[in-house]
Amino acid sequence: MADFTHLDEKNKSRMVDVTSKEPTLREAVARGTVVMNPATVQAIEAGGMAKGDVLGVARIAAVMGAKRTSDLIPLCHPLELTGIDVQFSIHADTGEITIDATVKTFSRTGVEMEALTAVCTAALTIYDMCKSADKRVTITDVRLIKKSGGRSGTFIRE
Repeated sequence: MADFTHLDEKNKSRMVDVTSKEPTLREAVARGTVVMNPATVQAIEAGGMAKGDVLGVARIAAVMGAKRTSDLIPLCHPLELTGIDVQFSIHADTGEITIDATVKTFSRTGVEMEALTAVCTAALTIYDMCKSADKRVTITDVRLIKKSGGRSGTFIRE
């Protein structure tokens, strides 16, 4: 275990104390894009990738990633997630797959990190399942689109 006794109080990393916050319905939507050769997207749509159902596996990976966020991001609170929805928009002509993840909970803290982790995990899964067919697969534009609930209210990216 690391010894942090040499750090003063303001430099210590710690989980935010949310004990006094009221639980509210929290929702976050994150989005990211995976860019590849249009022929690779067409192969995904046709079920022709060597590793199998790319989007089906990526959807399950996204759910697993959201559920394990506090294991991956050191200062995130473990949350009871009440809903996770993952949608893919396929743009074969431009070689893009857009991932949207919506995560919900009734808690004292938000689910932005869980939604972002879901998108990243789905994108990495797509990358893994397509890398042998397309060396130029790129993950891009991962961002929070919307969040609601809590004291800070609603945020919608313009």
